[in-house]
Amino acid sequence: MKLETKTASFDTSLYLESGRILERFDLTYETYGELNADKSNVIVVCHALTGSHHAAGTYEGDTKAGWWDGLIGDGKTIDTQKYFVICSNVIGSCFGSTGPMSDSNKGLPYRYKFPVLTISDMVNAQMELFSSLGINEVEAVIGGSMGGMQAIAFAVDHPKFAKRTIVLASTYATSPWAIAFNKVSSESILKDPDFKNGYYEKGSFTDKGLSGMAVGRMAGHISFLSHDSMQEKFGRDYVAQDGLYELFGKFQVERYLEYNSYNFTRSFDPLSYLYIIKAINIFDMSRGFDTLSDTLKVVTSQMTIIGFKSDLLFQAEESKKIHDSMVEAGNGKHSRYIEIDSSYGHDAFLVELDLFKHHIKEALDEQPN
Repeated sequence: MKLETKTASFDTSLYLESGRILERFDLTYETYGELNADKSNVIVVCHALTGSHHAAGTYEGDTKAGWWDGLIGDGKTIDTQKYFVICSNVIGSCFGSTGPMSDSNKGLPYRYKFPVLTISDMVNAQMELFSSLGINEVEAVIGGSMGGMQAIAFAVDHPKFAKRTIVLASTYATSPWAIAFNKVSSESILKDPDFKNGYYEKGSFTDKGLSGMAVGRMAGHISFLSHDSMQEKFGRDYVAQDGLYELFGKFQVERYLEYNSYNFTRSFDPLSYLYIIKAINIFDMSRGFDTLSDTLKVVTSQMTIIGFKSDLLFQAEESKKIHDSMVEAGNGKHSRYIEIDSSYGHDAFLVELDLFKHHIKEALDEQPN
């Protein structure tokens, strides 16, 4: 599989939903496969909150493949011998695209001068990228979780862009439950003295991470899993080296949360995290319309919406609501809802690929109505 990583710079202003303007911005993106002559074989993949443009393959010397490597590649479900796949790091993130710790025109990091973004802003920035590449229509837009929010925004804000839209483990509007978990994360970051009220130096957390952010991330991990998946994965197993009656002895689930959360804070910028969860919190595709059905009347893309039964963060009924609203809008012929019987929780869209990859292939193979 041919894998390339590039960064595109744009000097044209990006007009944001808030009314503010981002005068210039960069987008880092990764491509897989070969673009055909008439640029008709493109699939756009959108990443989730803590994801990046690195969705598949490995870099030289790397041991960890991209976050959806099981789906994207030569001969895989999203077949890079057939499709040219693009995954862009969203604006606001910290993996090469312009975000709050990027330098502004004054040569200093934006920090809090960076504008609050919405999911639609992230999508509009990507549309600038695709336009610069001469790509005006794609075979599909696919995403899970926050990536699913982007996929829906593509379908509503740019209805002629994608022939197919595939949404996994996502929602039409972020629920109070999810906002509450994000509040734990944001408060944990803001109250950590090492965060320095957002005026920390670049690279401050590369070695040790940020403790407050790690605590918030632990809460996030809990929301990504389910009762059954935790029971199956960890049970009541205790760390073998720790004594049961040692005050700070750990169960395996505790060690898992510590290890993953602190590792995460060494690579993900805390200000970026705050800005992205704000974008997730305010996401509501029905904003400005009387009903969600009214919003979805403009959709012409063939929608495949996949929910997961044990998903606590974005419940399956939220995914089904999108389909039901498509039907109410008289757009039912453009929508199909699939519910996956998974016990893994929200993260099923990242790890239980065998349960749904055939549905993605079917969606890609069928002719849009």
